[in-house]
Amino acid sequence: MYTVRHAAALTGIPAATLRIWERRYAVVTPTRTESGYRVYDDLALQRLSAMAALVAAGWAPRQAAEHVKAGRSAAPSSGSPQDPVESGSVTSAGLAADPPAAWGDTAVLTRLAIDLDAPALDALLDDVFARGSFEEVVEGWVFPALHQLGLAWHDGSVSVAGEHFVSATVQRRIANAFESARVAEGAPRVLVGLARGSRHELGVLAFATALRRAGLDVVYVGGDLPPESWAQSVARLRPAAVVIGVPASDDVLAVRDTVAVLTAAAPDLPVHLGGRHQDRVGGVATPLGHALATAAADLARRLTGEQVSRGSR
Repeated sequence: MYTVRHAAALTGIPAATLRIWERRYAVVTPTRTESGYRVYDDLALQRLSAMAALVAAGWAPRQAAEHVKAGRSAAPSSGSPQDPVESGSVTSAGLAADPPAAWGDTAVLTRLAIDLDAPALDALLDDVFARGSFEEVVEGWVFPALHQLGLAWHDGSVSVAGEHFVSATVQRRIANAFESARVAEGAPRVLVGLARGSRHELGVLAFATALRRAGLDVVYVGGDLPPESWAQSVARLRPAAVVIGVPASDDVLAVRDTVAVLTAAAPDLPVHLGGRHQDRVGGVATPLGHALATAAADLARRLTGEQVSRGSR
């Protein structure tokens, strides 16, 4: 639960505006403490953040409030009512939005999701991953194909079971690549994962794999990690850097909270952000960009160079 001041800091909405939106539009109903003070939960902050994004996109406050109360929208990046990329668990992890043609037919995942054809999906992934490096295949074909699958899920042509079937199979394939990547002895350690409430692991797991393949000692902590657990892990492992994924708009507030806790606990620790909504977090954390291979190589180069520099002093 968050006080008005904390809620304002996390959402970027002035406290006075929070009170007006509560009173005038009933977009949230905060809990009251025994002393009568307002406190907000995560869902309330997500709804306020979504309304703020709609207003910033040109919506009238009353229309934005009704839209959010109806549960039809996370915080879109434009004036459109809904961003389908955030609707399915697959596409929330996506790093590439426009499928290039170089890797062939990206619609095949959608067809396999409809048929729930496990042998064909395994054979397809065997074939695709044999065509190039892990980074090339994931960035050039897997994520664009998952993007199309997410759109199909959103329009109802693919079932929830079909979408989960494909995403789980792809995640296992990426996890195997992570486990297979060799770690150089003495390499800089990086802690990688998702913040509280975030469970869309495909993108951040793929980036963790790319970092490990780039020569870093990656500790992957998975999804839904509370801020205090991040701080405890940092205190125990003393990593050279932290990478937090921000795959969905609903993750922004939790990531801001995590970054604040990490900054207070380890002021000199570099905190980096990946994922579709990395640029919305702000503050001291550094966005890595949306090119998986380039971002992984750049971070590995930077951390390895810093390690060499420290060792030469």
